Amino acid sequence: MSLLDQVQGPADLRRMSPAELTDLAQELRDFLIESCSVTGGHIGAGLGVVELTIALHAAFNTPDDKLVWDVGHQGYPHKVLTGRKDRMHTLRQEGGLSGFLKRTESEYDTFGAGHAATSISAALGMAAARDIKGQEHKVVAIIGDGSLGSGLAYEALNNAGHSDRDFVVILNDNEMSIAPNVGAMHKYLTGVQRNPIYNRLRSKIGDIVDHAPAPFKDAGALLRRWEESVKAFLTPGVLFEELGFRYFGPINGHDIPQLLETFKAVREFKGPRLVHVITTKGKGFPAGEHGEKWHALPPGHDPKTGKQLKAAAGNPNYTAVYGKALSELMEEYEHVIAITAAMPSGTGTGVIAKNHPKRFFDVGIAEGHGVTFAAGMATEGIKPLVTIYSTFLQRGYDNIVHDVAIQSLPVMFCMDRAGLVGEDGETHAGLYDIAYMLAVPNMVVTAPKDGTELAALLRSGIEHEAGPFCVRYPRDLSPDVVPHAKEIPAVPHATWEVLRKGEEIAILAVGTMVQESLKAAEALAADGLPVTVVNCRYLKPYDATTLNALLATHQQLLVVEEGTVINGFGAFMASVVSALDPNVRVQTHGVPDRIVYAASRAKQLAQVGLDAAGIADRVRAMHGTGALAG
Repeated sequence: MSLLDQVQGPADLRRMSPAELTDLAQELRDFLIESCSVTGGHIGAGLGVVELTIALHAAFNTPDDKLVWDVGHQGYPHKVLTGRKDRMHTLRQEGGLSGFLKRTESEYDTFGAGHAATSISAALGMAAARDIKGQEHKVVAIIGDGSLGSGLAYEALNNAGHSDRDFVVILNDNEMSIAPNVGAMHKYLTGVQRNPIYNRLRSKIGDIVDHAPAPFKDAGALLRRWEESVKAFLTPGVLFEELGFRYFGPINGHDIPQLLETFKAVREFKGPRLVHVITTKGKGFPAGEHGEKWHALPPGHDPKTGKQLKAAAGNPNYTAVYGKALSELMEEYEHVIAITAAMPSGTGTGVIAKNHPKRFFDVGIAEGHGVTFAAGMATEGIKPLVTIYSTFLQRGYDNIVHDVAIQSLPVMFCMDRAGLVGEDGETHAGLYDIAYMLAVPNMVVTAPKDGTELAALLRSGIEHEAGPFCVRYPRDLSPDVVPHAKEIPAVPHATWEVLRKGEEIAILAVGTMVQESLKAAEALAADGLPVTVVNCRYLKPYDATTLNALLATHQQLLVVEEGTVINGFGAFMASVVSALDPNVRVQTHGVPDRIVYAASRAKQLAQVGLDAAGIADRVRAMHGTGALAG
C-alpha cells in the first residue's frame, strides 16, 4: 500500500517520520497531476504547496487547530489529505467536490472563499471568537498566490499586529498570483532571496558557528545576534516586525524537515507570528514549473504536456474576441489604455501587453485601486478600459460609485465572466453586475448578443465621453466569426434591435439570451405562437422609441437576462413600463434568488430555465397554453 493510501486524515501524518512525509509529498504531487488531467482545475498553486500542506497538518492539531487557506487555489492537497482523495475525480463537477474550499464539504474547510486576500481577516476573526469563548486552539492563515498585493491583506495585518492576539500567518511566497506578481511588495519580498550580501553573510556565519571550538561558542552566539541585526536591514522581516508580528524566515517551502521544525516551534509561541515560506508554483508539473498557463487547466489534458487531448473546435471565446478587438481598436485610438487586476490571460489582455506594452497596466490583486487608478487617468484625457471579471469587480464597487460615477469620468468597465461560469461555481459567477451597475448614476450599461456586437460596443464605449460605460460578456464561445474591429461600426447610443416580429408577447433579451430567445421563438412559431424578439443591447439608457412602439402593439413583455431577477433589468423595465402603460404586463426571467452551484454552464442555464426550452416554456405559461417550468 502506498503512503498516500494510508492517509485517511491528518492524524495519520503525525505518525509518519519526516522521511516518510517527504516520500508522501511526491506521491501526492503525482496523484494531483494525474487527477487534474481528467477533471481540470487550478493545479499550479496546489502543486506548489504540497510540502507546506503536509507539514501544517502534521505540526498543528487539525481540525481543532484551524487552517484558513486563502482563495482556495492552494486547497487541492488539503482536500486529499483530509479524507477526500476518493472523491477528487468529481472535482468541479455537478454534485462533486468544489474547486475551492467549502465549509459544508468538510470540517477541515474552516472558511470558504474564491476571492483573494480573505484569509488573514477571517482567521483573525476566528482567533477573536476563540478568545471570547475561552478556548486555546491555534488559528493559522495561509496567504499566498499573490494575495498579499491586495489592500484587504494589509488592513488585516495592521489590525492583527495591533491586537497582540495569538495568531499565525503563513506567507506562501511563490512570486506568482495567476500572472507573475507585480508591485513594490513583490520586489520587497523577493529581494531577500536574491540579496548576495545577506546570503553570503548567512552562509559564512553558519560555517563559523558550526565549526567554532568550544572556547569560542559564545562568540558564535554573538555572531548570530549580529546576523539578526543585518537581517533586519536586508530582509522583509523588518516590515512585519514593525506591524507587530514576530517574523520567521524565509524558509524553503519544499523542505519538510525544516517546515516541521519551524511550525512546531512557532506553534508554541504566543502573539502574532508570521512565517515566510518560499515555494515554486506548479512545482513538479512535467511540462514545466512556475508558468502562468499552468495556473488552471481544463478537463482532458495531457499531464505531461498540459495540452488538450482534443483540439478546441468552433469560434473563439468572448475573452479572446475582446482582447483581439481591443488591440485592434488601440491602433485607431491612441489615448486608449487597458487595465487588469492580475489577470492578463484570464481577461484576454495578454495580447494588449504584447502589442501595446506602454498602454497596458496590471495593478495586481487590487481591483479597487485599479478603478481609482483609472479614474485618475481619465481626469487627464486618457481613456481607460478596466478589464476585470464581473465577480471580482464587486470588490471595487465603492470606487466605481465614488471615484468614477460621481465625477462622471469616462472610464469603461469590461466585465468578463458575466453570468453563470460553469465549473468555477458560485464564487466566480458574475450574476450581480446588471443590478449593481444599473444602480450607478451616469453609468451606461450594455451587453452584446455576439462577438461582433462586443467589438462594436467597445468602439461605442471608447467614443462615449459623457461618463462611465460598461459592457458585460460571458464565459462562453462567441456564436459568430468576428471581422477586424476596424470594419465594425459603433452601436448607436441607446438603441435596441428588433430581430423578429410577432404578436401579443415580446421578449426583451439581454446579451447571451438573444440567441436562446430566437431559438425559443422558432419553437413557439411552430406551435402557432409568434413572438417578437428584441436585442436589448443597451440596458441603460434604454431605447425609449422602440419600447413605446412595443407597448402600442403588445400586451405582455418577458425580460430574459443572465443575471439576478431581483433588481435586474427586468425589474428596471417593470418599473418603467408601469409608469408608461400600466395595462402592459412585464414578467422577468433570469437567475432566481438562490445560489447556483458548479455544473457545466449549459447545465446551469437549463437548471434556471435560461435555455431555449426554458424560455419557450415561460412564454407558453404567459400565454396560458402551458405550465410554468421550474
